[in-house]
Amino acid sequence: MRHSISGRVPTIRRRGTATVAVVGLVLAGTLTACSSSTAQPAATTSGGSATSSPSGDTTGIPSAAFHDTTGLTPTSVTVGNVSTLAFGLFKGADVGTEAWANYVNSTGGINGRKIIVDSHDDGYQGAPNKQATAQVAQNDFASVGGFSLEDSYGETVLAADPSVPNVTVSLSESAGNLPNSFSPDPAAIGWPIGPLEYFKQKFPSDVQHAGALIADQPSAITKWGGEKAAMESIGYKVVYDPQFDITTTNFTPNVIAMRNAGVKILFLEQMPENYAASMVKALNQQNFHPQIVFGASTYSENLVADSGGPAAIDGAYMEMVNSLFLGEDTPYLQGAQTFQTWVHKTDPSFKPDLYTLFGWLSGQLFTQALQAAGKNPTRGAVLQQLKKITDYTGDYLIAPSNPAQKVPASCYVIAQIENGKIQRLDDPPINGPQHGFRCDGSFYYYPPK
Repeated sequence: MRHSISGRVPTIRRRGTATVAVVGLVLAGTLTACSSSTAQPAATTSGGSATSSPSGDTTGIPSAAFHDTTGLTPTSVTVGNVSTLAFGLFKGADVGTEAWANYVNSTGGINGRKIIVDSHDDGYQGAPNKQATAQVAQNDFASVGGFSLEDSYGETVLAADPSVPNVTVSLSESAGNLPNSFSPDPAAIGWPIGPLEYFKQKFPSDVQHAGALIADQPSAITKWGGEKAAMESIGYKVVYDPQFDITTTNFTPNVIAMRNAGVKILFLEQMPENYAASMVKALNQQNFHPQIVFGASTYSENLVADSGGPAAIDGAYMEMVNSLFLGEDTPYLQGAQTFQTWVHKTDPSFKPDLYTLFGWLSGQLFTQALQAAGKNPTRGAVLQQLKKITDYTGDYLIAPSNPAQKVPASCYVIAQIENGKIQRLDDPPINGPQHGFRCDGSFYYYPPK
């Protein structure tokens, strides 16, 4: 169920392909930059009604929050979603959140209350993001599932009102670290060691000649700094890792340079699908074929076609902390089936993406806390329950993480493109105790802790 507030979209300060480029590059590696925990089944918290004298951890929760029922009625609970919908950039976050609400409502709601999604478009600008977040704080029970490059502006609102549960995947590190912020995919600066060890064992000589291409954007540079340090900590040697301008469409000069540098394995986790496809084309045009490793930002239904077809990209690898939620795991994973079904019911013409998954997972995390808060929940009771969720998998759509302590997942999936299809490779069985995730490594924090 949706209650949409569509404000005037301001003039966008970044347009056309440059806009899409900035978005993709800043977000590259959103999932692959995460890690650290062990694989366990999702935790189930106990129920019970909130009281004015709550027991348990109330650190950072204002006492007034335990009397705050903003956005709650006897039959409904309204949650706000603040995303960048301009240019269709993060429509997936809104669709995923709406799909979650529709699914929950089809089962009777949460403790008898239907979910209403109050959607806001920040127009890809900071001031509207702050304004929309303020409206959510004033009118809605919680902020759920939003995704925006401008979330640092809304952060000031959430910091000033710690009673408001914020259950989203935050791009702003400080927003994600707020005591009232909880993410199904907590982020940390560094890199998971497991996938790096996997490729080291598979290609022991090649990792002495590793390469990467990094966008000249602060977030991408920071992520690469963590990944490179993790690589070097286990014996990799990086021989080529230049930054490239976001307007780049022709990577031929980079291909020639990396061939001259002796690159044998190329890590492109920092690239979104459109850039990765252009790189594959340039590699083939120069008849240069190092091993290629993609990340979650590259995982897309369009990757093979945009790269030139199966013959152009077969053999490339992927490492991610999410399941193959676009359909490959659907026959074997109930969570993927439910996700696909309800996204299609919500918007039949929309192809789900990473941000759709984020919206859905955020909603599921909120569901768990709201259910546990009992039949008479308050914002404070929900925050208290969120602080108890130390093991989360979203029905195994993502590797186990610890939202309460903001510790990301360390387990991962390895996939390879074969005959134009993205397929799991060397992963445990989905119906086994690890639910298809490899859990053989820790997380390298940068700087080391």
